[in-house]
Amino acid sequence: MKEHIEASLNESIRVRRLLLENQLEEIERFVRMIIETYRQGGKVIFMGNGGSAADAQHLSGELVGRFHSNRKALPSLSLSTDTSILTCIGNDYGFESLFSRQIEAWGAPGDLVVGITTSGNSPNVLEGIRKAKAMGIATVGLTGGTGGKLASAADFCLIMPSADTARIQELHITLGHIACELLDEELFGV
Repeated sequence: MKEHIEASLNESIRVRRLLLENQLEEIERFVRMIIETYRQGGKVIFMGNGGSAADAQHLSGELVGRFHSNRKALPSLSLSTDTSILTCIGNDYGFESLFSRQIEAWGAPGDLVVGITTSGNSPNVLEGIRKAKAMGIATVGLTGGTGGKLASAADFCLIMPSADTARIQELHITLGHIACELLDEELFGV
């Protein structure tokens, strides 16, 4: 068991090092997009399925609530939280429309839509990205592996250097936390 634990931790360290060594500028761009969205009065909208839905909820919660410091609440939505909306859209329009219908309802130019999918190929995330772009809303993809279809669908895509879902999700949360830290610093001086 210890060997497995050690191997998992070493793999997590390895992919974090790869991200640091190869995508520092891309991470900075992602953080700046979030900061500029708030400077311009927009909101950040997250979407994802399964574990990525949990990540979307977590990151949205950090923005509306607080990260390290008490600061004003920032407008953010996670599109996977309202079961009545999800079942209504899923029943009436199909699973692929879960996020695009919500973006149509709540998104506006000046917002930022962040699609989280470890494979980069989740149909409902891709449809949400397409709807946001059609509405003039900036889009970011957080994914892994090869980036899948999301790599070319989003305005900007951060592709984690792993094909392992657990490692990809760890990095997505890490990037979100880095963004929260820098956002607090840049916008609130804390």
